Amino acid sequence: MALDQAHTRNFCIIAHIDHGKSTLADRLLEHTATIHARDMRAQLLDSMDLEKERGITIKSHPIRMDYKAADGQTYVFHLIDTPGHVDFHHEVSRSLSACEGTLLVVDAAQGVQAQTINNLYLALEHDLEIVPVINKIDLDAARPDEVAMDIVDLIGCELDDIARVSAKTGEGVPELMEHIVRQIPAPKGDGAAPLKAVVFDSQFDAYRGTIAYVRVVDGEVRKGDIIKMMGGGQEHEVGETGFFRMQQVATPQLSAGEVGYIATGAKNVSAVQMGDTITTKANPATDPVLGYVAAKPMVFSGFYPISTEDYEELKDSLDKLKLNDAALTYVPETSAALGFGYRVGFLGLLHMEIVQERLEREYGLSLIATLPNVVYETKLTDGETMLVENPSQLPDPGTIESIGEPFVKASIITPREYVGSVMSVTLDRRGEQSSMEYMDGDRVQIEYLMPLSELVVDYFDKLKSVTRGYASLDYEYAEYRVSDLVRLDILLNGEPVDALSVIVHRSKAYEWGRDLADKLKELIPRQLFDIAVQAALGGRIIARSTVKALRKNVTAKCYGGDITRKRKLLEKQKDGKRRMKQVGSVEIPQEAFLAVLKVER
Repeated sequence: MALDQAHTRNFCIIAHIDHGKSTLADRLLEHTATIHARDMRAQLLDSMDLEKERGITIKSHPIRMDYKAADGQTYVFHLIDTPGHVDFHHEVSRSLSACEGTLLVVDAAQGVQAQTINNLYLALEHDLEIVPVINKIDLDAARPDEVAMDIVDLIGCELDDIARVSAKTGEGVPELMEHIVRQIPAPKGDGAAPLKAVVFDSQFDAYRGTIAYVRVVDGEVRKGDIIKMMGGGQEHEVGETGFFRMQQVATPQLSAGEVGYIATGAKNVSAVQMGDTITTKANPATDPVLGYVAAKPMVFSGFYPISTEDYEELKDSLDKLKLNDAALTYVPETSAALGFGYRVGFLGLLHMEIVQERLEREYGLSLIATLPNVVYETKLTDGETMLVENPSQLPDPGTIESIGEPFVKASIITPREYVGSVMSVTLDRRGEQSSMEYMDGDRVQIEYLMPLSELVVDYFDKLKSVTRGYASLDYEYAEYRVSDLVRLDILLNGEPVDALSVIVHRSKAYEWGRDLADKLKELIPRQLFDIAVQAALGGRIIARSTVKALRKNVTAKCYGGDITRKRKLLEKQKDGKRRMKQVGSVEIPQEAFLAVLKVER
């Protein structure tokens, strides 16, 4: 039986990180009796161990709820919980393309934050109805009236349109349900039209193949239909359709307005692309669903298996992970120091950490990750332009006319007393202030244009440190800009280690080289010969440290006698060490590759 679209509401929850999205989703599940009280636990939709440990949402989670409203009608709610961190902006974009409305959750104590504004603009781009929600009204520090006025100024709504809730205690949740029924429009799909279903997520099942998470815009799909991917062109037979409770629930068909899943049976993990439109082979639609933005990786890192036998397994694991993380990109690469691996593209540093942890936990891999870096646009003297994702790919300095690096527009919201500290930290990272605006009595929004390479490594940590955790950051790509950049190489006993090369601004090259050489001196294990750790710009050595050799006291057996006996033994030892240095190889531990991250700036 087709779903009654007039009594259907498709919405997601967007907010700044840690403003209570997942807890509010728990209360909605409880209030609609979607989950029994005995099965209830905190952050129910955060199913990954990593999500529970870090207290953040990484994946969007769809779920269906039935709600009996005050007008006596039963409504079907399709909720998609979304991540809040700036690195998972792409997940939010995908979720929004499957909805008609969104709950914009704002913390009653912290107020409007940088990502609140960014997510709001994203929702407005998708033409969604916004239901503002002030959460955590039970806190002693809550200031709901002030925050309500901020929201009115931000989106121009009426005060009566703002729901006030405590996701922790459940206060205000019944009123919020009525806001959802009243303010979010019903879907307007045509059930008789050719099938159009947008893919907003997917997962791989060993038995059922690739399972596409879809929002059906027009038409209907049932088991046995031959479907076609409008973007990729692949055709599959539908093995099962269904919707989401806490588990997947099979149903005979999915119709216009519904959110559910389609088991495609595809064994190739790349068969279903995020944002693609599914239609039927027999009666295809003419144009795909709009409203989807392809992910653009901003940060790149090399992933290498510690054991070379795991190379194929790493490839399979990345294939499977990409299935439900469309923002992930990777290409094979080879390093003289680390062997065969992959150059992997990420949306940000947290995204990189999460992917590395998932590969190690879920797929049992042991990996070495190189320093994250951005893509540089290098213009050569012969007029050619090349994109450099890996510092070791940078051509000879004599052939380079200019190097451009990506700049981002960073928006920082901070309490007034920390403005000086924020300016100081950002100035150190070559940030250029473009605007500064006082939002209310206590908070300031500052906008900067700054290099992405300075932002991705540890800028966010520094910002949180100098503002005691009160500042919030959001950024978006602005432009490529020519800068005075150089490649800093690290040499061990005269041999360059390509995995430790880094592209830095010339003004910071000496400090980087000195600090990195000192860090590596502590991390590289001592051998039976001296190891020279050198930092070089082109052919010029700018810093050096020496890892001293382990020495055996060869003169211990000489007591008394002529000094020439001792000298002879020491000369023999010196010759042995010289020969050893020529043939000996230096083993570089994983910590050494992360040393670049720990260089104080």
